[in-house]
Amino acid sequence: MQDAIFKFEKLLNENVNYFPTLNTEVLEAKIPGKWSKKEILGHLIDSAIHNLVRFTEINYVEKPYQHRPYSQMDLVNLNQYQTMDIVELTTLLFSLNKQIVRIMKSVDEGVLNYKIVLSDQSVVDLKFLMTDYVEHLEHHINQLKA
Repeated sequence: MQDAIFKFEKLLNENVNYFPTLNTEVLEAKIPGKWSKKEILGHLIDSAIHNLVRFTEINYVEKPYQHRPYSQMDLVNLNQYQTMDIVELTTLLFSLNKQIVRIMKSVDEGVLNYKIVLSDQSVVDLKFLMTDYVEHLEHHINQLKA
């Protein structure tokens, strides 16, 4: 878990000041059927919100934890990330992720083994979900920097 936390903090520290430096046209450019860079940041905000809830709820709800999916496209559109100020977007994204880092650092070793039932009925544990979250973040940050 320590490797995932280290990678997570590194991703945050290396990119917290990067996104606000991007040109507005670059941030808002859209290709049909694809998200703009602002919308990708918004998707990462939605992901952070949902995973923060998951990473905390698992400590006190009935086990095994039932993973609830969410409509990524609908949330990006409803939250209007395309029209948000980039500083506001990045502040929200990095604030949420700093809280997730706190949770990841404080999670009890036994809790990492709690079972999570995904929507397809496959079963993973919290350690997998947390590690996967960091990989997901890295994937989208690489998209944003491409």
